[in-house]
Amino acid sequence: MKTYFGDRTIDGVMVTVDGQPLAARDDLKDFAGADFEWSYEGDAPSQLAFAMLFDHLGDAGKAAALTPRFMRDAVANFQNEWEMTSADIDSVIASDGAAAA
Repeated sequence: MKTYFGDRTIDGVMVTVDGQPLAARDDLKDFAGADFEWSYEGDAPSQLAFAMLFDHLGDAGKAAALTPRFMRDAVANFQNEWEMTSADIDSVIASDGAAAA
């Protein structure tokens, strides 16, 4: 199981997966020029949502389809420091019919 972690530091935002930097994957879908952000709805939170979903699912099409809901339901609600596991992502995807997207 993977663990995703985000924190706002004096140097900016930091997002890791299992202790390594999470790739923005703006080569596959570019919402915000590879910038990550959270705790609101917008382009940079969408980039984070897509990057997390792609890393978790390994499917760019499915990740792109799920990004709007995952951004609203999870990423927009993150606090300054957050942690989310693969199981947590699966739970968000499965809620409210998102898995059918």
